[in-house]
Amino acid sequence: MLFKYEAITNTGEKKIGSIDASSGDSAISALQHRGLIVSSVKEDAPKTGLLNLSFFEKTIKMKDVVVMSRQISTLFEAQVSALKAFSLLASSTENTALVKVLNTICSDIESGVSISEALSRHPKAFSIFYINMVKAGEESGKLTQTFSYLADYLDRQYQLTSKTKNALIYPGFVIGVFVVVMLLMFLFIVPKLAAIIKDSGQEIPLSTKIVFGMSDLLRNYGVFVIIGLALLCLYVYKLTRTDSGKKYLDNLKISVPVFKNIYSKLFLSRIADNMDTMLSSGVTIIRAIELTSVVVGNRVFEDILKDTAEKVKSGNSLSESFSSHPEIPPIMTGMIRVGEETGALGSILKTLGKFYSREVNEAVDTMVSLIEPVMIVCLGLGVGLLLTSVLMPIYNIAGGV
Repeated sequence: MLFKYEAITNTGEKKIGSIDASSGDSAISALQHRGLIVSSVKEDAPKTGLLNLSFFEKTIKMKDVVVMSRQISTLFEAQVSALKAFSLLASSTENTALVKVLNTICSDIESGVSISEALSRHPKAFSIFYINMVKAGEESGKLTQTFSYLADYLDRQYQLTSKTKNALIYPGFVIGVFVVVMLLMFLFIVPKLAAIIKDSGQEIPLSTKIVFGMSDLLRNYGVFVIIGLALLCLYVYKLTRTDSGKKYLDNLKISVPVFKNIYSKLFLSRIADNMDTMLSSGVTIIRAIELTSVVVGNRVFEDILKDTAEKVKSGNSLSESFSSHPEIPPIMTGMIRVGEETGALGSILKTLGKFYSREVNEAVDTMVSLIEPVMIVCLGLGVGLLLTSVLMPIYNIAGGV
């Protein structure tokens, strides 16, 4: 529950805010632990109306968790207690959604709950991978290093994912504008030109007939076309929510020639990076494989990792288990084999993670450099064909006159 409070600091400064706690007493206790003199605590009644919709609420982004993890690691290095560290973060964080989560974590830690258990009560903010990493850090006594590893790992994943997504924004925007312009031409300009050409009585070329037919289709049945496309999009969306649909879509990502190179290396980078981070924090190899299968983000590689975990449990080596799957390249299995033989598996996995991250960056840069000229050529051909189909008959009419 959310409670509004009024309190006074040790310096006499009045402070007003809100805190998320299980009860009024827990809220008061948490505030007093922060060194505040509480003057009033009232439960914040839930607001009604449009502005209370979750659509308008702030969300916790990966970048927020990266910054939080880095700050916690720094505070732990300075010998600040866990409760004080989370309390300081709650008072200095701008994201209101994260503030609520941090306040709740403070209350849970104060009541005797471990940090990993307190984090596990907020699955929307912290992934299973994150929670298990913190749990391993608590068990091994390396909590400070664990949060540092997590910050580094999440930062790498954030940069890599953001770069991949941002590479598609520009072409998506240009193609969207092109589609809008073409629709306006088909709906308003082509019909007027079609009337002039048809009234001239000249023979209409096949390409021009096709353009006029598309224009008539959009003008007369545009609503039905939009409804059909909306239903198709809804069907595809529903299909991707099913297990079979998700697996098919994930399989396409690593099969389509244009995207195969990027996505395959992205997931391989994620696998190597995840396992290196967990092994560095004291997580067992089998547990590291199982957790990686949960957070890898692709059903095909998830099944590979689950199968690998079972084989490792049966006594097989990691490299031997990976080698039975063609999706795992020989260079990766070979380097892992070397790491197992030399006892430097963590170092090898870190090298592989950096290698595939660099490969993804280069693949994205190459794709971006190729998209623009290819897109310009394709859009130019589309506009050229449309204008040729419509304007050539106009020129013929002008020449006949």
